[in-house]
Amino acid sequence: MSTQVSQIDEVKSTPWSGGKSPFNVEYGKMMMWFFLLSDAFTFSSLLISYGALRFSSSSWPAPDKVFQSIPGIADSGQPLVFVGLMTFILILSSVTMVLAVEAGHRMAKKEVLWWMVATIIGGFTFLGCQALEWTHLHHEGFWWGHIPDMEELKHLFTGGTEETYGVYAQQFANLFFTITGFHGFHVFSGVIINIIITVNVLLGTYEKRGSYLMIEKVGLYWHFVDLVWVFVFTFFYLV
Repeated sequence: MSTQVSQIDEVKSTPWSGGKSPFNVEYGKMMMWFFLLSDAFTFSSLLISYGALRFSSSSWPAPDKVFQSIPGIADSGQPLVFVGLMTFILILSSVTMVLAVEAGHRMAKKEVLWWMVATIIGGFTFLGCQALEWTHLHHEGFWWGHIPDMEELKHLFTGGTEETYGVYAQQFANLFFTITGFHGFHVFSGVIINIIITVNVLLGTYEKRGSYLMIEKVGLYWHFVDLVWVFVFTFFYLV
C-alpha cells in the first residue's frame, strides 16, 4: 500500500527551499557583512550631519586654506598635498591586503605573511600621518571646543561675515576631530586585528585548518575602512 505524502511534508531539495544557503556564504563572512552594514549607517549619519551643517551655512573654512601644511616640512603653501599622501598610503595598504587574500587562496603562507606585514606598515604609517596632522591643527588653534582667534580665522574663510566665523569654525573643528578620530579608531582596530591574524599565519594556524578564509574576513573590514576614508576625504578636504 503506497503512502501519500502531502506537499507540506515533502522534503524540499531546491536551492531556495531552506536548509542550504543559495549564496553559499560562510557564516563568519556573513556576520562581517552585517557588522560593516551597521558601521556604514554610523559613518553615514556622521557625514550627513556634517554635510547638512556645511551646505546650510553661508560660509565655511576653505579646505585648501586649512589643510595647506606638510608637518615638519612646510607650514603653508602646499594645499592638500599631505592628505593626498595619506590617502595614497591607505589605498596602497588596501592593495597589499588584496594580494594577501589572493596568496591565501593559493595557500602560499610566506606571501600571505609578507603582504599582511606590508598592510600593517601601511596602517601604522597612515595613523602616524594623521597624528601629525592633528598635532599641526592643534598648534594652529583648532581642537574640540577651541578655535583660532578671529585674526587667524579671517584668512581661512571665503565669503560670509565675521560674526558667523566663530560658530562655523567651531562646528567644523568639532566634526572634523570627531569623524576623523572615529575613522582613525577603526584603522587602529584594523591594524591590531591584522597583527593578531599575522601572528596566526606565522604560527601556521590557518595552514593547519586548510583555509586562509580569515584573511578574507579581515580584508573585508580593511577595505571598508579604506572606502569610508574616500568619503571622509571628499567631505572634509574637497568640498
